[in-house]
Amino acid sequence: MSDKRQAHAASEFSAAEIGALAHLYRAEVYRSTIWRTRLDTTTNWAVVTLGVALSITFSAPNASPVPLLLVGILIMLFLALEARRYRYFNVFRARSRWLERFFYTPMLRDGDLHTEDDWQTVLAEDYFTPRYHVSFPVAVARRVRHNYLWILLIQSVAYIGKLVVHPFPVSSLDNFIHRARIGPLIPGEVVLGLGGAYILAWVALAVWVGRRDAMLANRRGGLPTMG
Repeated sequence: MSDKRQAHAASEFSAAEIGALAHLYRAEVYRSTIWRTRLDTTTNWAVVTLGVALSITFSAPNASPVPLLLVGILIMLFLALEARRYRYFNVFRARSRWLERFFYTPMLRDGDLHTEDDWQTVLAEDYFTPRYHVSFPVAVARRVRHNYLWILLIQSVAYIGKLVVHPFPVSSLDNFIHRARIGPLIPGEVVLGLGGAYILAWVALAVWVGRRDAMLANRRGGLPTMG
């Protein structure tokens, strides 16, 4: 047997090691599934609270639109919780994807078990020194891009719609701005200006993370990453 084939044979996994890796993969898929369910839970909370605010605001023509503004605080709280959960989910998803790409794919494609690219060392280091694979701002931006941007857009459109139609259809721009005021201290111009900045900031965050992730994926050539 040539030196090359001997080295290759030495790098193959034993039956016991293959079984351990199979159980490890099942565990990582299970953990990523659990954390994915937790992500859905916080999204559902945001949708339900927005629905409650919509019901209160549109319950009567004279109902205040302020609940639609205040619900934004709760939505941002749920977003922060979901971003924290996403950082855990991303760890387990990355590990399972790593095993799929470098362990199961060669086995299914070539009928061979090998240790190309030293992938098992990368995985071992991730277990030895566990860490988050994405920062909190990136996690927030990804959740906004995939879920929360639509919730925030619905909130903004509903707020504008409330000002336009209740208590009667708006007749002029001045009347629209006047309706947006909050009490005697916060004029409508300030409320609308802050609202515009609010939604534009979320849109910009979603666009930024989309371009960032696409750029990193191009650099990797589509290969998975551990962080």
